[in-house]
Amino acid sequence: MADSKQVIPGNSEWNTGFTEELLPSSQQVCLLYHISYLCLAKFPKLERLLRMRAVETQLLFGSSEAVLLKCVGTSKNLISSLFPMLTHAIEKNKPTLAIKYLEKARVWITEIIQDVEKIVQRYEVHNKDVATTTSDVITEKTETEKVLVQLSKEIEVLTDEIQKLEVQLKETNEKLAQKEKEIEAKNLELQSVVKDAAAKNKVFGIFASIVPFIGQIVSSIYKAVTAPGVAEKVKAFEIQLNQLTSDKVSLKQEVWDLEVETIDLRMKLAKLQIDQGVIPEPTQLGEVQTYLSKIQKILIQLQKFWEHVFILLGIIKNKTFVGEDLVEEPELKEQFLLSIQDASQSWKSFGGSCCKAAQIFRVKSKDAYSFLEIDPSSLSEDVWQKEYDSVKKQLEQLQVTADSPKEIMSNSG
Repeated sequence: MADSKQVIPGNSEWNTGFTEELLPSSQQVCLLYHISYLCLAKFPKLERLLRMRAVETQLLFGSSEAVLLKCVGTSKNLISSLFPMLTHAIEKNKPTLAIKYLEKARVWITEIIQDVEKIVQRYEVHNKDVATTTSDVITEKTETEKVLVQLSKEIEVLTDEIQKLEVQLKETNEKLAQKEKEIEAKNLELQSVVKDAAAKNKVFGIFASIVPFIGQIVSSIYKAVTAPGVAEKVKAFEIQLNQLTSDKVSLKQEVWDLEVETIDLRMKLAKLQIDQGVIPEPTQLGEVQTYLSKIQKILIQLQKFWEHVFILLGIIKNKTFVGEDLVEEPELKEQFLLSIQDASQSWKSFGGSCCKAAQIFRVKSKDAYSFLEIDPSSLSEDVWQKEYDSVKKQLEQLQVTADSPKEIMSNSG
């Protein structure tokens, strides 16, 4: 296959474990909304604003579920329709028919790209609205604080403790950012080795053009007859990436533990401020924006992935069936058919992952926001405390999951 480097994906490579990032982010958004709702119990105007934003998030999660279900449907179509049709066209030496099927699949994918792009834009607008609400709370808070001459000693102590934790949190986040840069650099080095292997080996190049998932691509290097030392290089990257990812997961867990501890102190401070008639800091709303941005980032990756698949199908069409008549080369024809079989399994796994993500959004767009049905100002002090303790326990139980680099490599042994 000519110029096989074209078929190797870049940073748009995908792995089937991407839902691991969606789950904690969607849970964190919900729980932080709940805490903010409790904090604004005695401030009806701000409570209404918060309820409005939370309902908008519910609707957005519902739309996200619909898009992910469409991804599931397209994955199934590729498995049940495109791949069998391609197999038939190759076996019968009908390249024109294969081109027709590939173009049909590209139409499906174009629709998904457009749908995901619209959702990403909605997240952008929604996050700005949440930021505006945060600003409104800060403005209202400033007004209420004017009536107080001096904060109590207890509030001063809590504020000092929070500031110390925030310093720790900043330092740990900086370490995490550095670790992410190291992982990105190592991934780029790995991609360079894979691209070079594809350029020198037609059989491997064909596989990489059909299966756009890095885990399977790396795994195939161990099985394929590649240039001397390629498998050893890839294995070395695997070991390094797994260690870097393990370090990253530890740092992420440390960050989350510090965030939970900070949230708890802030809630204690908020309770004291509420008792004095002062609006608490809208810190949790700022965190809501952070996690909404994480979800938006994952959806942007999803959009880039489908854009990459669209390009891949075009390359397969132009390079394989139009320019080179692969169907007339027995060895490459056989490899193409085997690659289609492998691709079916990979796409089945990807479809299952999208289905899990859709379920996450379904739950978070319905049951998780039932707290909005309750008027927080009507809660007694004991009930308010029980409600908060419940949310705090859920926050503490959230665990950081392994990121994609480790997931990518887990199938390559």
